[in-house]
Amino acid sequence: MAEPWLSIIGLGEDGPAGLTDASREALAGAEIVFGAPRHLALAGVPGQAWPVPFSVAPLLAQRGRRVAALVSGDPFWHGAGATLAEALAPGEWRAYPAPGTFSLAAARLGWRLEEVACLGLHAAPFARLRPLLTRGARAICLLRDGDAPRGLAEWLAAQGLGATRMVVLEALGGPRERIRQARADGFALDCTAPVAVALDGADLPPGSGLPRGFGLPDDAFAHDGQITRQAVRAVTLAHLAPRVGELLWDIGGGSGSVSVEWCLNGGRAVTVEPRPGRLANIAANIEAFGLAGRMRSVAGAAPAALAGLPAPDAIFVGGGASAEVIAALPPARLVVNAVTLETEALVAQLHARLGGHLTRLSVEEAAPLGRMRGWTPARSVTIWSRP
Repeated sequence: MAEPWLSIIGLGEDGPAGLTDASREALAGAEIVFGAPRHLALAGVPGQAWPVPFSVAPLLAQRGRRVAALVSGDPFWHGAGATLAEALAPGEWRAYPAPGTFSLAAARLGWRLEEVACLGLHAAPFARLRPLLTRGARAICLLRDGDAPRGLAEWLAAQGLGATRMVVLEALGGPRERIRQARADGFALDCTAPVAVALDGADLPPGSGLPRGFGLPDDAFAHDGQITRQAVRAVTLAHLAPRVGELLWDIGGGSGSVSVEWCLNGGRAVTVEPRPGRLANIAANIEAFGLAGRMRSVAGAAPAALAGLPAPDAIFVGGGASAEVIAALPPARLVVNAVTLETEALVAQLHARLGGHLTRLSVEEAAPLGRMRGWTPARSVTIWSRP
């Protein structure tokens, strides 16, 4: 096998002093070096800065020459290594990792890294933290710039997580390293990049953060009343059986609550909804739960709106079920919720013809009845599921 032409070299804030002998040799032997201006300056070598917006095209144009790419620390943990490797054959590159920010932060704090959530929030919303931050939880987050820690503190306080302890870690591993801490609701630190923040929820009150499992409270979502209610949603998701990485089609999405919980359990979702007001609620829920890139909405009604969508692993029809829609669906796990007499008759026929499971769910909640209380029934829901 030919010698790799590209060396992907992890570089820390300590510059060349932190490089291994193999990394130094690869850097010294390069005919051209690519890197961010900060990395080129740290390494003390001339080179070509990455274009803005980032693109590997200029580097790929040098194929056949000896090329080095300087990247942050561990190239394959929120680094550029994977982007480069995806564009190349395995024999074209060799990586020389260095300790990354997560490893350095855990080493400074004495945290077990396998028990800590590690997130790259330099290009993602703070809401990605919502399902992770509970009492006792820990996270280490890479942030975009020196203003981001203050923004994160304000977001935490707005979520009722102001008691979170924030440890600000600046320029880890280099001569400018600085480590300070503050509570989110009293944050008043001025910070500079590169910066990460470690979050410790040890002081949060019991019940903080989102519960895990199925069936978040209805008021956790933006909706106009058209929402799969909490108890029904929990049963629906149990039938849908989410798995990490799987794709859900949510047809007649309403608020998108089923899609949100599917994604919080590791999946991806496309939510189909014809009404503009409800599409706005779906967009608000995507933002509130930090699901951009994992959940999206499609304006329109099935079956026409399904054309061109990627093949699903599971399908939920929460509204607008008809024989035409069911006939147009591709093979996948299927759950249909019926509330009207017409859709209930349809799913009964489908169950008789195609099998699966047919469940009727009735939910009653206590409500004031004069000076006492009584049971108030919600509309019964018939659920047809097919594996």
